[in-house]
Amino acid sequence: MSGVEPNPEQRELIEATDGLFLVDAGAGTGKTFTVTRRYANIVAQDGIDPSDVLLVTFTNNAAEEMRDRIVRHSEYGMRELADAPIQTFHSLSHDILDEHGHDAPKYLGLDETITGSTRIVEDDIIERALFREFVGQFIDDHPEYDGFFTAISETGELLDLIKELSAKGAFPDAEGWYRDGESHLDGDFEAFETLFSERNEPRNGGSKQSALRSKLYVYGENKTYLPEAPEKWEIRGNGKQVPTDVAERVFEDDRAALKRFVHDVYHAYLEFALRRNYLNFGFLQLFAFVLLCEDHDLREGLAYEYVMVDEFQDSSEIQFKLTLLLAGTNNVCVVGDWKQSIYGFQYADVDNIREFDDRLRRFAEELNRDADRVTFPTTPVDDKRLTRNYRSTQSLLDFSEHALTTPATKSESLDVDAISETITPLNADTNRDDSRIEALASEDEHEAILAKIDAIVGNDAYAVGDDGDSGEYRAPEYGDIAVLTRTRDFGRDLLDAASTYDLPVAYEGGIEVFRTDAAKLLLAWLRILERNADRGWALVLEEAGYAIDEAKAIIDREAYPESMGSFREELRDLETVGGVARRVFDRYGRSDPAADVVLDTVQSVHGTTTFTRGQLIRFIEEAIASGSTHDVDAGGGTNAVTVQTIHATKGLEYPIVILANMNANKFPSTGGGGSDIAYADPIGLRQRTVYSADAHGVPHVYDDWKTDVLNRCLPQNYDEERRLLYVAITRAESHLVLTGGANPNSFLDALPVDVEDVDPDLSAFDTADDEHAPFTVDIPDPDGPASYSPHTFIDDDVFEGNTGGRGIEYGSAVHEFAERYVLDGAAEADNADKKNVKALIDSLDGDTDAEIDAFLPLTVDGERVTIGGVIDLLHRTPERVEIIDYKTDRSRHAEEEYEKQLSMYYHVVADRYPDRSVTASIFYTDGGNRRKINPLSKTEIRELVRRYRR
Repeated sequence: MSGVEPNPEQRELIEATDGLFLVDAGAGTGKTFTVTRRYANIVAQDGIDPSDVLLVTFTNNAAEEMRDRIVRHSEYGMRELADAPIQTFHSLSHDILDEHGHDAPKYLGLDETITGSTRIVEDDIIERALFREFVGQFIDDHPEYDGFFTAISETGELLDLIKELSAKGAFPDAEGWYRDGESHLDGDFEAFETLFSERNEPRNGGSKQSALRSKLYVYGENKTYLPEAPEKWEIRGNGKQVPTDVAERVFEDDRAALKRFVHDVYHAYLEFALRRNYLNFGFLQLFAFVLLCEDHDLREGLAYEYVMVDEFQDSSEIQFKLTLLLAGTNNVCVVGDWKQSIYGFQYADVDNIREFDDRLRRFAEELNRDADRVTFPTTPVDDKRLTRNYRSTQSLLDFSEHALTTPATKSESLDVDAISETITPLNADTNRDDSRIEALASEDEHEAILAKIDAIVGNDAYAVGDDGDSGEYRAPEYGDIAVLTRTRDFGRDLLDAASTYDLPVAYEGGIEVFRTDAAKLLLAWLRILERNADRGWALVLEEAGYAIDEAKAIIDREAYPESMGSFREELRDLETVGGVARRVFDRYGRSDPAADVVLDTVQSVHGTTTFTRGQLIRFIEEAIASGSTHDVDAGGGTNAVTVQTIHATKGLEYPIVILANMNANKFPSTGGGGSDIAYADPIGLRQRTVYSADAHGVPHVYDDWKTDVLNRCLPQNYDEERRLLYVAITRAESHLVLTGGANPNSFLDALPVDVEDVDPDLSAFDTADDEHAPFTVDIPDPDGPASYSPHTFIDDDVFEGNTGGRGIEYGSAVHEFAERYVLDGAAEADNADKKNVKALIDSLDGDTDAEIDAFLPLTVDGERVTIGGVIDLLHRTPERVEIIDYKTDRSRHAEEEYEKQLSMYYHVVADRYPDRSVTASIFYTDGGNRRKINPLSKTEIRELVRRYRR
């Protein structure tokens, strides 16, 4: 922000000290400047000092910045403000509990206390490890809930549910739910019925069926319902609309057992955490809220004369209520911008600011239901606005408004006028406006971005302002550019591409550290030491530069190089997992920040849990699957392009922004598959899958038809994705470039900018030399006929792009489970794919064999060749033999290539069992569907070999 004097809007807010205020502070409008000046003005009043004013921010860094600014504009020094309540909700809750709340758990029927040594677990990965340990104990102690756990693909989703309920203010006590917490779980039928009716209105003036009826066309597809589920025609009806009684029919459900299960897990986990002497951030707020509700004297003693909350659009329901409990008067000011609410995944509730007046009244009434806790009037609320933008040019600000009215899909319909009425236009504080707003698309998007960066650096056409108030402009440098992306994986891939061409690029923010090469190498060597040695060796050999067939030959012969064998024995002599990790990283030269985080996390998990090394392996596997993140800065020097996710850029600004990965299915995000037990407004707590021991005569996990219909009734909410787009654009000070790949998203298509198709040329760059792996080994040529794997003849191009696959690690885990289950029937099915495999195997009525070696000898042009592979499952009866191959793909794009593989298995088995009917099928584990294939003839297989050998 230029200058030191407040503008008229800022001055009006600074001087308005008493009363209820809702402040709409748009991007770049000097919000921090205004809030800190207002604070200084408040404490300058007679009889008011910093201990009377609560200022809540959302990060510790923001709190420190505000404290520093207040010192500059008040009579108080840093020492006097050191203990002033300028802090986050989490640290505020911690301080309240540390001083007053040791016995707070008793209000929820818990015997454990909060001690002075209770630690705060900030690392999500570490807490997931602790929760996994808790779940193991809970399952042993509560066999009555075996059915629920059987229906859950991943028990870690229960931790996410607990955190979400905590943010909503739903807490368990000894007997049930604290105060009105159960109402959240029940949902709101009236609100749901309104949504249902809106979605069920016929379209095109009544000539076209409703969006809801259209959605329900796929009702039952790839689903297995319990016998009482209605037929599709009964749900969809015969006209243009779904029958109106369906709303009540699907909403009303006896969820008493489900709520009891969630209650008992939730309450037991609180007890476990207290017993193990730790709390997470959500539990800090939970216990502080309960304490303030129950201890009236304490609440009145803590009440502040003035309360200000910054970034209020990022607050949760429990934080709104904490604000009310801590306010002793109606001198409450909340500041924020609904357009920048992008943290829904952290349970931020944008309606806190969009519906502030209504929620203020409603929450106060809830809190006062049995005692006077909110003693000030909740009206009137004075609305104020900050509209002068000190960051961007006017053309960038005008362009950013289009983001909020841009359809996320080609079929999405938006009420543009209604949205526009809620937008407060921003006015740039500069008359200079030579911004370039450009867009490009390329099949090689990463290379196109690098080429664009090269074209921008040193180019006066993209001139940027010098720091300070000189008004001078200069040609841009690398450090003036930020590449923002919706997903982390795109940023990592861009970082890899940049390193190939030696461009200075730095990744900042959260990355999935357990998906890095360092973590995967550690996992591989732990597997070699503990179990799954073949899977470990496969990755180690791949890292050493060997192809799949070569690595398989080494593993089959156990012909590991002497250096690898010696290293394995060296690791076996180490006493701690941390020692193993350090030695692996040292051997491979992994000294980057990501490796440091992996090492610290593994040591922490091993130190805070009772995990064996085998359990730690499982933990790392789950961390890879879930994509748990840590903040890691991959530095590229002081003058380097910054690469960040949009979520990591709140409050930041850059002269030039490249908004990348504007691609379908990436931005807006398509979301995940959903949890098996989940909470959603307004339908409450629901179960997506249910277990029945005998509904169809066999134990099985079924889809819940009511939940399926309910979810179809809920609109696909892309509003937060539009707000992400808005935030990304408003980070730019001078210039903006949007980039997409071969399949640009609807945002890029609809925004008012021409998209240029480019074919990047990076021939002028020198590529960096590849690093050599620390291990090498020679593969001896095999004696006898030429041998091939069935995969040799599969066209790898089919696996390029977004194919729906979930990676080798995931597929290997499913295959490993299937083999173990056939062998001993005791393997645990801990996700939906494994449960589908289990159900398939259970349904077979003959003998089953797993992982059968199959070799097909052929003569091709007078030469003997052998094609060898492994059959996943062989099912034999006296009349028939079935070959079943598991695939974890979510799509069917590669089916034609898989037919080549199964054709070879078919002929091996047909030659072995000439008197039986032989079939081959693909079993897609994601949906539990089987697809029979039409096998190629041996003549066609010989032709595949010929084509390969050419």
